[in-house]
Formats: sequence, C-alpha cells, structure tokens
Amino acid sequence: MSASTFQTNSKAIKWIESRLPVISFVHESLVVYPTPKNLNYWWNFGSLAGIALVIQIVTGIVLSMHYTPHVSLAFNSVEHIMRDVNYGWLLRYIHANGASMFFIVVYVHICRGLYFGSYKAPREILWWLGLVIFLLMMATAFMGYVLPWGQMSFWGATVITNLFSAFPVVGKSIVTWLWGGFSVDNATLNRFYSLHFLLPFAIVGVVVVHIWALHTTKSNNPLGIDIKGPQDTLPFHPYYTVKDMFGLGVFMTVFALFVFFAPNYMGHPDNYIPANPLVTPAHIVPEWYFLPYYAILRSVPDKLGGVVLMFGSILLMFAMPWLDFSRVRSARFRPIFKQAYWLFVINAVVLGYIGGQPPEGMYIIIGRIATTYYFVHLLVLVPLISLFERPLPLPESISNAVLGGSAVPKGAAAAPEKH
Repeated sequence: MSASTFQTNSKAIKWIESRLPVISFVHESLVVYPTPKNLNYWWNFGSLAGIALVIQIVTGIVLSMHYTPHVSLAFNSVEHIMRDVNYGWLLRYIHANGASMFFIVVYVHICRGLYFGSYKAPREILWWLGLVIFLLMMATAFMGYVLPWGQMSFWGATVITNLFSAFPVVGKSIVTWLWGGFSVDNATLNRFYSLHFLLPFAIVGVVVVHIWALHTTKSNNPLGIDIKGPQDTLPFHPYYTVKDMFGLGVFMTVFALFVFFAPNYMGHPDNYIPANPLVTPAHIVPEWYFLPYYAILRSVPDKLGGVVLMFGSILLMFAMPWLDFSRVRSARFRPIFKQAYWLFVINAVVLGYIGGQPPEGMYIIIGRIATTYYFVHLLVLVPLISLFERPLPLPESISNAVLGGSAVPKGAAAAPEKH
C-alpha cells in the first residue's frame, strides 16, 4: 500500500491517526482516490445503491420496533404502524418503496456493467461480489414481502418455498426446514422476520468487500480502456462527489414522488387483505422485481426444469467473464454486441411483463420465446460475437479521448490490443 497523502496540523487528529488511521483511510478512499476522468452519470448508480441500502436499514430498524412477528398479530401490527405510530405511514411507505428503488438502481448498475464490460479482467471478483449482493437482496426482499402477512404474502411464501420440493431426495426436507413445520405458519414468519432483519447487515459486509475490490482493480470507464497515468484521472472529490450529489437529488425526487403520490403503485392490492389459508388468490404474483425470473420459472411445464432454469438464469451471470471473451470491454466499440445487448434488455422487459400476466394463451408462448432467447443470448450469441466480431479501434488513452486528441494512434491496426 502506498503512503498516505493525508496531512493535518491538529494534534488530536494526529494522536488518533497514530493509533487508528481511519481519517487518512477515508481521505485516500473518498477524497484523493484517482478516478477515470471520463466517468458519466451511469456510474452514479453504485453510490445510489449504497444510499438505498442505508435507507432500508434505518427505516427497517425503526419499523421492527413496532412490528409483531406472529401470524395472529402481524397484519394488525402493520395497520398499527400505519395508523397509530407517529409518521409510521411515512416510514412504511419509504421502506416498501425503498425496496423497489433499491432494485431499480441495482438493475441499472448491472446493465451498465454488462454494457461497458465491467465483468472482464481484472474485475471478475468485483463482478461476482456484486452478484452475491444481488442474490442477498433477492432473499431479503422475498422475506420482507412475507412479513405484512396479507394474502399475497402468505400465498407468495407458499408458492416460492414449495419450489424447493422439486429437487430430488432433499427437496421436501428443505421445504420443511424453511417452513419450520409442515405448512407456512408462525414458525415460518418468525424465521423470515429474523433473516429479513439480519441479511441487510450481511449485505453491508459484502458491500465493503465489493468496494475494497473496486479500489484494488480501479474503476472501469465508458471507453473500457486502462488508465495510462495520472493524466487520465481526477481526484474523487470534488469532481465526482458533486456528480453523485446531483444524481442523489434526482433519485430522491423520484423516490419522493412514489412515497407521497403513488405509495402503493408497485405493491399488490391483495396484500391489504389478511392472510387466509382457505382462500387462494386468483393470480399469485411476486413483487415486480422478481417477475422476469417468475416468467422463466413458468415457461417450463416441468417443475424441476423451471426451477433449474430460474436459478440458472442468475448463476449464468457469474460466467460472463468467460462467455464474453472479446478483448474489448466497452460496447461503444463493439457494434454487433451493442445491438445484441439492447435486444437482451428488451427481452428482459418482456419477461417482466409476462411474469405479471396469467399463465395462459399467448402469454405462455411469448414467455417461452423470451426465455429461450435469454439463454441463447448468453450461451450462444455472446460467445459467437466475441469470436467473430471485428471491434472498432480504441482510443490511445482516456485523456486523449476526453480532451479531443487523436482517437487512434497513427498506423494503428483496426484490431485492438488487449486491455
């Protein structure tokens, strides 16, 4: 590790620094940290995800003080929060809509990584850690959806946990362990409440390692080329702290619009009906951020096949550094990959739409076509494009591209060097 550039005349701070160099650590990580000078607003979503996580933890802790994890009391305790607790309605709406906002910024963050090749060497572990965070988010969100103990909470928990019974030999044992018995009941609610409270702190731990990996390998950039020297970077503060603050302002504005004007827009009306094991809702659906995977699950008539494809659609992302073996990172210089990427994004949106529709008629056919394309894109198109695509020439350096210098050094071949 290089020597710290932090300096101070304060004797108190020097005393602290000699024993616990936390101030110099923050200075090196958030002030003078060398950042590529061409980062755009798509790079704001990493910090926005961190802010969304903090909002969820703070509001969740306060809500947990008034929530009762018991099947006879859970629904009424949520109503108590909404009606009787000072600003309880605000806390609950921030928490409920905050989950959706968290997923929005993380999905954009993942899409940015896919577009600009942020999963390629030397950032493979950074990419994996991001996917681990995503999986932990999904588990936390699913368990949180169960806590209000409304109709969709109960039946969503019943349907999703039952999926594990598709696994041979151990499936039924896994389901019984998840339930804490032989049906979704009080033990299930207690387990989900405990895990929903604890998993966000596990996410914080992985986020710290994620940032550590980021600062080790340095940030990717829209050009996807390596930093050649100090001329290609800027200190993180004030250049990117200002940019992040602007992004935060836009994010909080959109967030506030949902909280105050459409707080139930991304929820389900059935969850305002107390859970009833004797009445099955006409159409059981998870939260919107799970719908693409739900569509993949339902596209296969076989239960085990659907479960394998659903989990496989996420796990395949861990293999992206090897499925896409092009020497060029950024899609800006890969015209064929760029077109395939946008088709993939559109296909994911279609899957999300189909996941929210009844499994009948044309919805089944469209879901199967979209699911097929999802896997064909990752397993066939991405490797073939990497093999046969002829990328555009890369700029000589970040500084040259930003300052309007020559995009390509004279005499450079069309095929780029390895970055």
